[in-house]
Amino acid sequence: ALGVCDGDVAMVHVSLRKIGLARSQCGAGGPALLLEALDAAVGADGTLMMILGSDYSHDWVNSKPVGERARLLAGTPPFDARAAAVLPEVGWFAEVFRQTPGTLLSDNPSGRFAARGRRAAELVRDQPWNDYYGPGSPLQRLCDAGGKVLRLGADPETVTVLHYAEYLAQVSGKRRTRWDYVVAREDGPRHVWIECLDDSKGIVDWPGEDYFALITKAYLATGGAQRGVVGRAPSELFDAAAFVAFGASWMEKNFA
Repeated sequence: ALGVCDGDVAMVHVSLRKIGLARSQCGAGGPALLLEALDAAVGADGTLMMILGSDYSHDWVNSKPVGERARLLAGTPPFDARAAAVLPEVGWFAEVFRQTPGTLLSDNPSGRFAARGRRAAELVRDQPWNDYYGPGSPLQRLCDAGGKVLRLGADPETVTVLHYAEYLAQVSGKRRTRWDYVVAREDGPRHVWIECLDDSKGIVDWPGEDYFALITKAYLATGGAQRGVVGRAPSELFDAAAFVAFGASWMEKNFA
């Protein structure tokens, strides 16, 4: 009823608790039930995508000065993109999505994505190592494919495609950062790092409410989304590229 159609390419954000499918509400089968419904909604020609991130046990190292990180990471277990669990804050549904047969993963430890369906490989292959949310990223490919964002009870600040808008926005002095990892390679563990816009603290100092939440609420207020209820959850479906353009314009106006 929200407008998800056969053949759609959709990036999904989910709160199982708000839908009413969390383990405490309906037992262990809720995520599989929802994924079956989503697969059916987009059909055999459709594609689903999610952000996973990574549960990296030594991510705390990235709060330390860059010059100390190699020493702190020496000898630590390497990150394996194929086996690492999702970032816990992304939610349990994303972990079930990751583990379900037929799901493909990108290999970037910071901005790891998963996709399933006809265009999955097109979305996640050859993701940029640096600036993994920027040009050439799965987020740009989602927009270029005419993709949609499907939010099922998700909080307003959790719309990952706005990170692509951060790259497009003509804003001076964007804050950048660096993430360090030890990753598994064919020739053994290797210390590597990734440089990108700061997707943790934001690309500018911003007082008050999270600016992703403000942008999402402002966009919904324009009537640009199909809105309804899925399970118990207020939900929305909207065009990814239109939302990114709105977000980039909002940033240019408010960060000036």
